[in-house]
Amino acid sequence: QGQLVESGGGLVQAGDSLILSCAASGRTRSIYAMGWFRQAPGTEREFVAAISSRGLATSYGDSVKGRFTISRDNAKNTMYLQMKSLKAEDTAVYYCAGSPKRDYSGSDPTLYEYWGQGTQVTVSS
Repeated sequence: QGQLVESGGGLVQAGDSLILSCAASGRTRSIYAMGWFRQAPGTEREFVAAISSRGLATSYGDSVKGRFTISRDNAKNTMYLQMKSLKAEDTAVYYCAGSPKRDYSGSDPTLYEYWGQGTQVTVSS
């Protein structure tokens, strides 16, 4: 079974940039499409971005379009989320997710079978 581990979270100021990483290990052949979700206290889990297995298709949540960029390096079994112009409302626990679907790059969390433990991102205003 595949495992996902996020890293790169931390405390930054509004307007700063941050890069999150998600490393896949174990049975990585079962992980194709990947995505990022986030959840702030008292809110529902929110879709952030997703990328298909070969990186040919990506999608973004409306609140992060134009500021965040998702990418992946399959040789390193690692996915990234580059976050720019961070805002206080970006504060949340960010979760990495993996799906067995090759060409999927969508926002439906039920189609992702593998989840990381999350990494905290805190943006101070």
